[in-house]
Amino acid sequence: MYPYLRYTKSIVRAVIANIKGQSLDLTQTSEVTVRCSLTDLDPMLEMNNGRALTVYDIGRTDFIIRTGLGRLLLKKRWGMVVAGSNIQYRKRIRLLDKVTIKTHIAGFDERWIYLEHSMWVKGKPCSSMLLRTGVTEGGRVVDTARVLAALGRSDWKFPPSGYVAEWIESDKDRPWPPAG
Repeated sequence: MYPYLRYTKSIVRAVIANIKGQSLDLTQTSEVTVRCSLTDLDPMLEMNNGRALTVYDIGRTDFIIRTGLGRLLLKKRWGMVVAGSNIQYRKRIRLLDKVTIKTHIAGFDERWIYLEHSMWVKGKPCSSMLLRTGVTEGGRVVDTARVLAALGRSDWKFPPSGYVAEWIESDKDRPWPPAG
């Protein structure tokens, strides 16, 4: 089951952080801490890979709210969609581990905003995820330039580079739907 209570608490915390003046610039990194709970575990007694994706939602929502993007989405009746992801797991997350989720923008192009998430336990990275996200209006992706203009950042340029650009390029070769 989706962790609605945990998710709702994270939204309230992000709103309170904004009220207290702890908002973020789009260039900054959001950090949120959660505990690995019993409902996060798989049969190997570690955080389930599917649950990790869900827990990353908490980090993404904190980032969206604290950067002001959340307010803009509500005001314009826009949505946000995940259109692709790539994740790597490196270290197990166990029951009751205190997990810090870090979220930042890794770049953007005309259509997509690329977010990078990572999970850390005791200062060590456990997993990292790259997301292709988009702001939507009426079921269509809004041009990034329009989103940035609405946020008062129309002059900001941050093209994807390094492994982000490589992922974008290699994803073009991926057959859709996958054969077989």
